[in-house]
Amino acid sequence: MYKDIGQNKRRTIYIMLFFVIFVVVIIWLFVKFLNGNLSIFYGGMAGALIYTGLSYYFGSRMALAVNRAKKITKKDNPTLWQTVENLSISDGLPMPAVYIMQDSAPNAFATGRDQNHSAVCVTTGLLEIMNKNELEGVISHELSHIKNYDMRVNMIAFALTAVISLLADIIIQIVWFGGDERDSANNQIFMFMGIVAAILAPIVASFIQLAISRQREYLADASGAMTTRYPEGLISALQKISKVGSATKVQNSSTAHMFFANPLKKHIVSGLFSTHPPIKERIKRLQEMEGNA
Repeated sequence: MYKDIGQNKRRTIYIMLFFVIFVVVIIWLFVKFLNGNLSIFYGGMAGALIYTGLSYYFGSRMALAVNRAKKITKKDNPTLWQTVENLSISDGLPMPAVYIMQDSAPNAFATGRDQNHSAVCVTTGLLEIMNKNELEGVISHELSHIKNYDMRVNMIAFALTAVISLLADIIIQIVWFGGDERDSANNQIFMFMGIVAAILAPIVASFIQLAISRQREYLADASGAMTTRYPEGLISALQKISKVGSATKVQNSSTAHMFFANPLKKHIVSGLFSTHPPIKERIKRLQEMEGNA
């Protein structure tokens, strides 16, 4: 299990480095195309940073609100509360806020900007079909996202994506409305490169976010199994979810990557760009780790 966690962490670092390099290349093309004029770029960067900062501090509240999650106390659901509390102690984490989402689909998610400002939310459907060991498996997975600072990684990815998307939009605008001053052969080359970069930017950003999220799901599975020391509970929970489905009534692609299992309705496009690895593959990896433990 330790080997698998280490590999996933290294892969995430490599992906983030590639992401940063791609951003630098986009900025370089942008500056070249503007012949050194950085005023628009600085304005765009400032806007992206402000937007990222607001998302960082208020994103968790928005995620809970759009999914219609309701905060509970211990008396509202003692079993869920004690499960979260006991596993938080085992992980050495502060007790997160606990929420319940009224939805028949078995699912859960964690959110928050750090360990001291975090929340765990489960659906009513999850509480209905999971036994004690399975519930512990799911909660330990979500707490692993908090313990491993996955939300922070997601925010970094979001910030880079915001910058890329902003630059791509500006490049397209300047290419189409830039006037006649960029008719030299050199600038035409950069114009072409800028258009290509603007087209590829959101695609690359989507695939990198997808890769980061999938690797983090594998890491959270491994970490969660180590916390409970009972991988069978998490495996059984995944098997149940695989049979009944995990698509929630509230369909929100902006928070889909936070969920324990893919909350979006399945179709070809969502399957291709799903931020969640196949449940069968998650079960397979857990079984392999269990055999090697």
